[in-house]
Amino acid sequence: MFTVATKLLTPAALFIRNQNLKSFSLMAAATFSTNSPSYVPLKRVGTHNGSFHCDEALGCFMIRLTNKYSGAEIVRTRDPQVLETLDAVLDVGGVYDPSQDRYDHHQKGFAEVFGHGFTTKLSSAGLIYKHFGTEIIAKELQVDEGHPDVHRLYLAIYKSFMEAIDAIDNGINQYDTDQPPKYVNNTHLSSRIGKFNLDWTDPDQSSEKENAAFQRAMTLAGSEFLDSVRFHVKSWLPARSIVMECLAARTNIDPSGEIMVLDRFCPWKLHLYELEQELKTEPSVKYVLYQDERSKSWRVQAVAKSPDSFESRKALPSQWRGLRDDELSKETGIPGCVFVHMSGFIGGNLTYEGALAMARGGLKL
Repeated sequence: MFTVATKLLTPAALFIRNQNLKSFSLMAAATFSTNSPSYVPLKRVGTHNGSFHCDEALGCFMIRLTNKYSGAEIVRTRDPQVLETLDAVLDVGGVYDPSQDRYDHHQKGFAEVFGHGFTTKLSSAGLIYKHFGTEIIAKELQVDEGHPDVHRLYLAIYKSFMEAIDAIDNGINQYDTDQPPKYVNNTHLSSRIGKFNLDWTDPDQSSEKENAAFQRAMTLAGSEFLDSVRFHVKSWLPARSIVMECLAARTNIDPSGEIMVLDRFCPWKLHLYELEQELKTEPSVKYVLYQDERSKSWRVQAVAKSPDSFESRKALPSQWRGLRDDELSKETGIPGCVFVHMSGFIGGNLTYEGALAMARGGLKL
């Protein structure tokens, strides 16, 4: 678990030290005791001073979650002589050598990627995650690193959280297009971390103030990373298991294999797409049925063509759309109908049998 490491990054638990105005150290005051029979120096992790980005802020946070670098000092400097003395260095130094715990990505010829089908060039955060991510996840799951769920989460968290940080830091566009974006998005994590840098109008541009800003950046980046890890452990992984079971049972619901029933509701959309690809499911699922927890009625939802699409693989029939209750039941010939949305992406029925009949009718029309 990460409780101790998270507490180490709270302002009250940090000791700040400047070294000739070139470096900045975050030392957990509780990591050693004067009553110890022998003093073991803390590990020291280096990154650059000056303006910072999300990748080194997150990388510094993550590396302190490992056994090797738990509670390590974070030293901010560009001085090569200082960097040479440190136990690990990230985002500065011009060297990528995991055997020496050197994790820079700015040098000529660097082209490291996460692997496992991902092709985005890594930032310093991605490098730390690549080499230490399974250890961090195994601690949260409280299992060995070799457990299959650790690898599954390792890939999922990279896809949903880490890859965007790598891409943004390396200037990789999200879409292959020369068209300008239709709107500006300055709300993602990398952008919010960037706003912690000192404003050029601030009269106080001191090293101390810059270091305090970096501390806040580490805390924000780290807290969102841990939120993502814990979401995947607590919610994503159990939901994936449910969807996998229901996908495997789909032909028991309807011989077409195009209707899936969730025996208990959970977030299912992304899991369905990923599992269909992984299992090479043919034909693809067109409708998913689940019970509405509040009304206890049933929903029949058309599966979108892709996770980001508003277009359904097979929308509910156009002649049903916008109708409700008795008028809809009369049109469909199915008792208990409640509604069908104007776009045909979802409908409802009072009973499971009625929702299943609506899905089967949708396949035929």
